[in-house]
Amino acid sequence: IEDGADRLEHLVGNLLDMSRLQTGTVNPLIREIDLDEVVPMALGGVPEGSVDLDIPENLPMVTVDKGLLERAVANVVENAVKYSPDRTRVLVAASAMGDHVELRVVDRGPGVPDAAKDRIFEPFQRYGDAPRGAGVGLGLAVARGFTEAMDGTLTAEDTPGGGLTMTLTLRAAV
Repeated sequence: IEDGADRLEHLVGNLLDMSRLQTGTVNPLIREIDLDEVVPMALGGVPEGSVDLDIPENLPMVTVDKGLLERAVANVVENAVKYSPDRTRVLVAASAMGDHVELRVVDRGPGVPDAAKDRIFEPFQRYGDAPRGAGVGLGLAVARGFTEAMDGTLTAEDTPGGGLTMTLTLRAAV
């Protein structure tokens, strides 16, 4: 019952977030933060031990809305964990790239063909045979919408050796 209630709460949250994105009522409160303030908080919905973190201490701060970033990261990481083979950890790594910071979520799941990479970010879209409890296909749409509301990007690319890498590109603080 508790798991069902948690899934329902997550679904309702994503539905409300998608509604806010589609009506243009997302108003980010942009400020400078450290990724290590947000990313660990975003991992609350995944099983302990399913993610490896690699966020360097000397990484520049980013200019984002803390709440929107936490939700975007949570949705991307939860998706990666769902599609990863059992006992295969997802890597969440960050690095500075000029005036941007990239946060990569790397899984070893089945991956997504190039033709479907943009479609997975559309509302109510899931690729292939979704695992049990995979949701209704809103998580990545919300993640991309929130990332773009903060002037960032969220893209999908193949993981070398198999899987999918989601890259959130955020503005570094000056």
